Amino acid sequence: MTLTKRYDFVLFFDVQDGNPNGDPDAGNLPRVDAETGMGLVTDVCLKRKVRNYVQLAKKSQVPFDIFVKSKEISGIETILNKEIRIGYEELCVDLQSEQDADGKKRKDKGSAQGSEVAKGRDYLCAKFFDIRTFGAVMSTGPNAGQVRGPIQLTFARSVEPVVALEHALTVSAARMEEKGYEEQVGIQGRKYTVPYGLYCAHGFVSAHLASQTGFTQDDLNLFWQALEDMFDHDHSAARGLMTTRRLVIFEHETALGNAHASDLFDRVTWKRTTEGPARAFTDYELLLDGKPLPVIRTMVPVH
Repeated sequence: MTLTKRYDFVLFFDVQDGNPNGDPDAGNLPRVDAETGMGLVTDVCLKRKVRNYVQLAKKSQVPFDIFVKSKEISGIETILNKEIRIGYEELCVDLQSEQDADGKKRKDKGSAQGSEVAKGRDYLCAKFFDIRTFGAVMSTGPNAGQVRGPIQLTFARSVEPVVALEHALTVSAARMEEKGYEEQVGIQGRKYTVPYGLYCAHGFVSAHLASQTGFTQDDLNLFWQALEDMFDHDHSAARGLMTTRRLVIFEHETALGNAHASDLFDRVTWKRTTEGPARAFTDYELLLDGKPLPVIRTMVPVH
């Protein structure tokens, strides 16, 4: 069933003794706003976790296959242009022919053009969950155009400033026979963690764009489930303990919506329940219209 309503949502998650999103430009330190000290987690990082959850939950079966697969989850190296080419092969579109499907001379062999692009784009949307959810740039190689996805996410930002702690890592076993034992053991690296941080991200679901990609109500239900459970399947020594705490979904009556997203987001607030540095979720209380949010997912009709 296609979407007929607009949705806006607020996602709260936390990290304890972990690095929620390392910055490769800063030696993999946790991302922070340099002016405020607020922790950051990129939208790309969150989308990666959604993709991984769906890949595990649906076992890469069509129509829930994942276009941008993670090698650590799939065990294979994914080449995006190859996936596009395979899509055209499954459609029986010969990209090596002299003429395209419209009878026009093909400019570049191996690359789709004209009505072929729209056909390829629609096919890949139907096959891959993440394309019809988040969109994709598929204009390289065989060329399946571009897709703007119906779901968009903001960066997650911590509700209070975070600090990054540096930890020395030691090695107690040597690896190489040609080197001495003593020069291979001892301090060998650094690890960075946030002692605790509560993060908040905002998101948007467009029914208009959903109709263009074929994104359905079943897809949306799977997406909500992914937001709730994605951290339970993404544990690593680097990320510490990460948990989805609350998901507040504002459901409009129409595709255009009944209120501005910013006004809805202002209804979701937080307050401290303790003094001093926060070190657990119990140090906060999350509120909707001033009332506590007792469960992970709350659906709020917007009239």
